[in-house]
Amino acid sequence: MYSNDRPIYRQIRDVIISRILESGDGALLPSVRSLAAEAGVNPLTVAKAYHDLQAGGLVIARKGVGLFAAEGAARTLLAQEREQFITEEWPRVRARIERLGLSTADLLERA
Repeated sequence: MYSNDRPIYRQIRDVIISRILESGDGALLPSVRSLAAEAGVNPLTVAKAYHDLQAGGLVIARKGVGLFAAEGAARTLLAQEREQFITEEWPRVRARIERLGLSTADLLERA
């Protein structure tokens, strides 16, 4: 399920980010234990991912209730994800498109 190219806690962090983007601000997020069981990883790995997001103000913990997406988290994460795509992923995709000699028409034809 997880690749060796990035630390697992970062990949778990991406799973949590996806859930926030899908569910929106204020969404109840899975507990550390349930997400660890679902992902088949150590709970400490999930806790590290959540801690990273809490430190960034994107996840809040309500004692005795659970973990929630903070107000404005979805908007912030969407902006971050878009920027990361444009600066890190798109140049590789564009280079591959050019290497393969694909045109815009080729790509749009398959969409």
